[in-house]
Formats: sequence, structure tokens, C-alpha cells
Amino acid sequence: MKRNHLIAVCAALVAIAAIAIVLSRPKSTAAAKPEQAPTVQVAEVIERDLPIEREWVGTLDGLVNAAIRAQVTGYLLRQDYKEGSLVRKGQLLFEIDPRPFQAAVDQAQGQLAQARAQLAQAKAGLTQAQAQVVTAQANQRRAQLDEDRYIPLAKQQAVTQQDLDNARETNSAQKATVAAAKAQIETSQAQIEAAGAGVEAAQAALETAEVNLGFTKLTSPIDGIAGVATIQVGNLVGPAGNAITTVSTLDPIKANFTVSEQEYLALARADALHKLQLHVILADGSVHPRPGRFSFADRQVDPATGAIQLTGLFPNPGNILRPGQYAKVRAETGIDRGALLVPQSAVTELQGSYQVQTVGSDNRVATHTVQVGDRVGTLWAINQGLKLGDRVVVQGQSVRPGTLVAPQPFQGN
Repeated sequence: MKRNHLIAVCAALVAIAAIAIVLSRPKSTAAAKPEQAPTVQVAEVIERDLPIEREWVGTLDGLVNAAIRAQVTGYLLRQDYKEGSLVRKGQLLFEIDPRPFQAAVDQAQGQLAQARAQLAQAKAGLTQAQAQVVTAQANQRRAQLDEDRYIPLAKQQAVTQQDLDNARETNSAQKATVAAAKAQIETSQAQIEAAGAGVEAAQAALETAEVNLGFTKLTSPIDGIAGVATIQVGNLVGPAGNAITTVSTLDPIKANFTVSEQEYLALARADALHKLQLHVILADGSVHPRPGRFSFADRQVDPATGAIQLTGLFPNPGNILRPGQYAKVRAETGIDRGALLVPQSAVTELQGSYQVQTVGSDNRVATHTVQVGDRVGTLWAINQGLKLGDRVVVQGQSVRPGTLVAPQPFQGN
């Protein structure tokens, strides 16, 4: 009986202690507050007509790039321009030692004079031969008359047979003299032709020597900027060597860029190539202040890349732009009517796909996979996945789809 009484007392003490512990807890834990909905900032999808812009990677090049090369072999005597400066057409840039070429000109002039003298001599020989023919023909006619006169006289025995034979021999001799004189004329004419050919050859040699002498002065064929000299004064130069320098026309300057075959066909079919207003974006991100125009398309599409090169021309006062510079070429190729736009911060990229969270009329979050278009300032065009008036989450803590949120208007730009 005592044992049962002891157990009952202990149980009562335990119950009292438990009640005391429960009564000692804070009242706030007994009645927990309901969880508060997270706050997010939202913006409505807006609609706007957007220019369709395209950018292509390109490089700048001179409108004309004239390589200055040596046309004759010789030692570079002097450089007569400042590297990187503006030079004019015909301005002297380099000079090759002219002395060997001047000597060749003098020698050719002497050979021409000699050939002309030979021609004059041949012409004089022809004149003399022609005079001899006239004299020989006159003598032969007299001899022929004597022979004709002696024949009847010999028959009448008024002259001796010896006189007739002498007349005949004299006539034959005069005929031979006429033939010899005519042969001399032919010889003189051949000599004149040969001497004339000699004069022409000597004249050609002189012109060649004078041209080579002129090649010792290397002048600029165009107005432009002259580049760095690749060969120093005193070095041997020749036609087989590299260009000594290059002169480029830089205003306007060319921008060469490649577009895909599909883009080219779309622009060409719409007759839009010559209507494009081009802009150059330089390596530092700045935009060249003067827009350019389309110039021409290359003759073929590159079969390896499926792209075609286009060329634009840009005004370049002051020659700020230089050949070889990297540049992007931008152009407006059309208008996207009724494009849907959202702030860029509303779009997240996940493994190559793009997602946007929206808040429905019940203030619950939903996730949409979207197809994005061009970026316009702080906005991003959405081609597919949203509709006008949708509320997109721009700022706020990341929430799971279906979560109830407290939307607030987006205060950003």
C-alpha cells in the first residue's frame, strides 16, 4: 500500500512540473504569425515600333592603295617625304642613283646619231646611183643611135665593118653600165631600209634609256597618306623587291564587311543595299560621327563560309580612320512593327535558353520560356512567349512558380 501511494505522489509531481513548463513558454510561440508574401517589382510588357538593326564585323581599308615599287635596279639615293604625311600626285618620294641610267641615255643618243648618219649616207648613195643611171641611160641611147645608123651604112659599105662592130660593142657596154647603175640603186635602197631600221632601233633604245632614267625618280601616283619606308637610303632596290612604301587615299575610306548569303539576298531583292545608311563602330566602342553609304558587293559568295563581302564608303576628314582598323558596321535594315519589350533585368539566361517570370491577376508567379530579339537601350525585345500587358518580375527575391507575391511597380528606367 505504501508503494502504490509513493507512485501516485511521483506521478502528481511530474504532472505539476509539466504544467509549469507549458505555462512558462512565451505566448507568441503558442500562436505563430502567418508567413508574409514577398515583395517584387513588376513592369508591364509594352509595345513599340523598333528599327531592325544589324551589325557586321569588318576592317577599314584605303579607297586606293598605291604600292610604290622600284622599276629599275639601283641604289636608293634619297628619301624626299615625311612618313605618315599627306603627299600630292606627282610628288617625289624616293630617288635611285641616276648616273648609270644617264650614261645609258648618253650612249643611246650617240648610237641614234650614228644611225641617222648612216641613213643619210645611204640616201646620198641612192641619189648618186640614180644620177649614174640617168647618165648611163643617156650614153646607151647615143650608143644605140650610133649602132642603128651604122647598120645601113655598113650595107652600103659607107663605113667599115669594124666601125659597126665598135658601135655594137659600145652599145652593149652602155647597156651593162645602165644595168649596173640600176643594181646600185637597189643596193642603195636596201641600205636605206637597213639604216632606217637602225635609226628606229636606236630611237627605241634611247626611249627605253630615258624611261629607265625617269624610273629613278619614284613619285606618288595619287593624293594620299604615305606610309613607312620599308627600305633605307643606300640599300639596293629593284623590280623583284617588295614595295618601298604605300600611298593610300583615306577620304573617303572603305569599310569591308561580310554578310551571310541569306541577308544579302534579302537586301538585294528588296533593292535596299543602295539605301542603307551605314555607321562604323570603332574598337573603343565609339561611333564614327559621319555615316557612310554602300559602295559595292563582291563578285562572288565565299563557298567556304557562305558569306559575301560588301564595301561601304565613309567620309574621313582629317584622316582619323586608317587602313587595317577593326570596325563594326551597323545599319538599319527595316522596321519591326509592334515589337514587345521588357526591361533587360527581367530576362534570365539558363543553359542557352531565356526565361521570364510573370505575375498573374492572382498575384502568383509563373515562369515562361521566351524567344528574345534585339536589345534596345535598357529594354529587350521578346519575339515569342509573352503578350502585351503581361506583368514581368524585374526586381525582387527569386521565387518559385506558384508563389503568392506582393507586386510593386518597377521604379527603374
